[in-house]
Amino acid sequence: MKKLLIIKTGTTPSAIFKEHGDFEDFIMDQIEIHPKKVIVSSVFQNESLPDLRNISAIMITGSDAMVTDFDSWSVRLSHWLKQDMDKPVPILGICYGHQLLAHTFGGVVDYHPQGEELGTVTIELTYQGVSDELLGVLPRSFLGHVAHAQTATTLPENSQLLAKNNFEKHHSFCIQKRIWGVQFHPEFTADITLAYIRHEEENLRKEGVDPEKLAGTVQENPYGGILLKRFIQISNLAD
Repeated sequence: MKKLLIIKTGTTPSAIFKEHGDFEDFIMDQIEIHPKKVIVSSVFQNESLPDLRNISAIMITGSDAMVTDFDSWSVRLSHWLKQDMDKPVPILGICYGHQLLAHTFGGVVDYHPQGEELGTVTIELTYQGVSDELLGVLPRSFLGHVAHAQTATTLPENSQLLAKNNFEKHHSFCIQKRIWGVQFHPEFTADITLAYIRHEEENLRKEGVDPEKLAGTVQENPYGGILLKRFIQISNLAD
């Protein structure tokens, strides 16, 4: 039986980890998959990647690292993704994963000129997003949990823009109808998003941002789970 590969590019802050778990836990909870059907490779700790013949789909997690730091493990992962472009395996990059995919295939990543996007926001599908095999499962306007300071400032030339909002012009893109990036966090719940706001409270206040106001934006919604479950459906079709 082929498995889902979760490429882990970082870990959650210790307080969040103790209360909610780590990125792979968030993903597995949302898609309601048994851990035996999942392989987790912590590339940020230099763990090796498995043979793709045993993999039905790949998810690349978020991270507290920055793509523009070009950490050695991140550079190796980028090269690995390029080398495996010809493999018919669906890939979904989340936040850091989204940015890394953009960088890997010719886009540009940098700090967002307006600062950090944090909380729950409204995201709009583009015309291409409405008809996309993955993003098209969502309504034209949907809620998404966000927590990012960097962004894909320029998408790869061969990509399609699938979703955006007034703050983030590149919330999702697709390459070759099998490689997707989402800047928002479909694996987050409202509680996890609130935990990230609490974790960033001191820094937010220093930057003149009211964490209570951000917390007031947080709304539970089903769209992250819907998206991730749809990705699993697509991966099953790809077997």
